[in-house]
Amino acid sequence: MIKKAKAKYQQHKETIDNFFWRSLQIGAKQGIIFLIFILCAKLLSPYDFGIYNYVLAIVFFLIIFGDFGISTATSKYVAEYNVTDKKKLKLVLFNSGIIILALTIIISILTLIIGPWYLKDKYVYVLYLLPLIFLAPMTSLYDGIYRGLKRFKQLAIISTMVGLISIVFVYILISKYGLIGALISQNLFYLILLISIGLGYRDFEVKWNKSVMKEVGRYSFIYGLAIIGNYLFIRFGILLLGYYNYIEEIATYELLTKIFMLLLFPFTLLGQVVAPNFAVLSAKREFKKVYNKSIKYTLTFFVTGLILGLLFYLIMPLIFKVYFPEYYAKNYFNITFLLCLIIYITNVWAATFDAGILIPTGYASLMAKFYLILGIFGSILSIILINYFGYIGVVYSFTICSFLMAVGLRVIYFIKIKDFNG
Repeated sequence: MIKKAKAKYQQHKETIDNFFWRSLQIGAKQGIIFLIFILCAKLLSPYDFGIYNYVLAIVFFLIIFGDFGISTATSKYVAEYNVTDKKKLKLVLFNSGIIILALTIIISILTLIIGPWYLKDKYVYVLYLLPLIFLAPMTSLYDGIYRGLKRFKQLAIISTMVGLISIVFVYILISKYGLIGALISQNLFYLILLISIGLGYRDFEVKWNKSVMKEVGRYSFIYGLAIIGNYLFIRFGILLLGYYNYIEEIATYELLTKIFMLLLFPFTLLGQVVAPNFAVLSAKREFKKVYNKSIKYTLTFFVTGLILGLLFYLIMPLIFKVYFPEYYAKNYFNITFLLCLIIYITNVWAATFDAGILIPTGYASLMAKFYLILGIFGSILSIILINYFGYIGVVYSFTICSFLMAVGLRVIYFIKIKDFNG
């Protein structure tokens, strides 16, 4: 038995080791973000906490356009260039960074022009987070390079050190300045992280290359459309709820969602760890292996999602009752929790598959088309349902679209990749 276990470990040693280091890295990075979130939930009133989440939803919507899939495309091409073209590999950072800089300048200018008209009294809070529109995509760009090179250990050590240092100023700022302190903490954390990972990777050339920019830019544009579509059906409703002034309801939904997102990280991480392997299989055109592995992943995570869903259905309400009684007492908590749990289960089915298989094998365009259609459908559905059911109508829309995404996209992918295999 022990020998079999050791043999299994040796067979999957690289994936297991990389998964461990990637888990540590994301744990440090997302842990500090989650810490800010939990401190806000405990120290701010439900209304101020709702404002915090509404403003973050707006800023991260803007960040989508600043990144527009460049970090994910970078990971794909870094993995490929590392095998096929070392010269191009050194040009990725500079050329991808130029694209991000241009996009963030445009987004920032538009925000300054349109923001006061649309956001009104909440505009000032967005200004505090404006630096994040550049800082977040740049850290994601470096993250994509490290992932593509499988430098998970180095990235984990850097992120962990930054996370530990950040805990001190995060607590001080939130305790002393409340909501404003929380917003400033986000900027400081991303700035320190960007500087640190930038110092850790200096094997690049400052040279304009049309070919690299075209390849990365084209694929990132396709994936960026998918991200926008995904945002429309799972996040657009938050902007809608803010417009209708469901501020405290946003706080309850976001608190549940962030906790479930934390519980989803292992599956997202696994996808990022195995993605370079599938990118190589795709580059070598070994699609039969891709298909067989995809079937195994799908069955495994389908069962895993159902088991975890049952477990959290029993445990999480008790945790909320003890640690977040002001949210648990809301009359809409139970239905919100149940719907968020269903969304979590469908995300378990999808997270590893999308990040680890679908995107690196070159099917980002499929995701883009599917997500855009679903995003438009979800946005319209949210507008209709909020008028009939109020706040919970938007959460109904999130749940319906999440299920359609998890099932529909996988079915289409399997049909296409099976046809490709003949």
